[in-house]
Amino acid sequence: MRITVLTVADCPNAQPALETVTAALDGRQAQVELVEVTDEAEAARLGMYGSPTILIDGTDPFAPPGAVPSLSCRLYRDADGTVSGVPDESALRQALAGATPQARNAGASDCCTPQPLDVVGRAGRGRRAPAENGLRAVHQQILRHFAATGAAPDAQMLQPLAAGAGRNATEVITELADEDFLTLDETGNIRAAYPFSAAPTRHRVRLESGVEVWSMCAIDALGIPAMLGQDAVISSADPVSGDPITVTSSTGTMWWEPATAVVFVGQRPGGGPAASACCDALNFFTDATNARAWTSQHPDVPGQVVDQPTAERVGRQTFGPLLAP
Repeated sequence: MRITVLTVADCPNAQPALETVTAALDGRQAQVELVEVTDEAEAARLGMYGSPTILIDGTDPFAPPGAVPSLSCRLYRDADGTVSGVPDESALRQALAGATPQARNAGASDCCTPQPLDVVGRAGRGRRAPAENGLRAVHQQILRHFAATGAAPDAQMLQPLAAGAGRNATEVITELADEDFLTLDETGNIRAAYPFSAAPTRHRVRLESGVEVWSMCAIDALGIPAMLGQDAVISSADPVSGDPITVTSSTGTMWWEPATAVVFVGQRPGGGPAASACCDALNFFTDATNARAWTSQHPDVPGQVVDQPTAERVGRQTFGPLLAP
């Protein structure tokens, strides 16, 4: 038996995929290979439907119907509806045992490029502003001001940086808003700069420095400690029950209370800025049952229940690099 794990560079789910393969093999002999795919043409040739893709003797047992080859992040749906970055071990055992494609796919596969997670990361473009024309310098100053004060800066505070790039601060802010790095209110003031919100939200983050900030959504909150390199305590509430949910980040490790808590990642059809398309639909829930109850009450918001490791990885990957030079 030959098992190939197709992945892109630095995919956080590559090693977990290999570990799941090893566990599912349960001592059986197999040739296991990790292959790093670098471009769309190679993904199409090998049959890669997102990273990671697991091939058994050259076939993907979890390939979604109608999927197209892709280098983007891939998620798998477990039998209980929970979404993870690797296939469920029991489903992979079935596939390794030669179960029919229908049985292999049952409760195990999800789309390769889920739209809700795509909108969090701007469909693969990330949330780190380009270095050109003063965009990154001004964007990073906005984020640092939020982190230091809990509030948004005004254009006058940002003018010296913008002038250094030969531009007007208001022009730069408007361009950043047009590209969905931040949002403005009706007067042109900064209302949000992902992951921060200038107005109270459901998600409050108390930084190690003592500053309290609001985040736009659950994923944004989870990304703040990595972005700032600070410990933090995230406080939120289940939209269904109102019960409190706390995530404590300490030296890079997160502890969730309750331990059953999950994140629902949803997106309203039609696209648009993340602030209007999905931010209010990315919430913490005390458990998957409450998350599914919320989705049944909001059939207009398709999405996925995401487990804790996946939610943490998405937050870290999306916002961790924002303040890098």
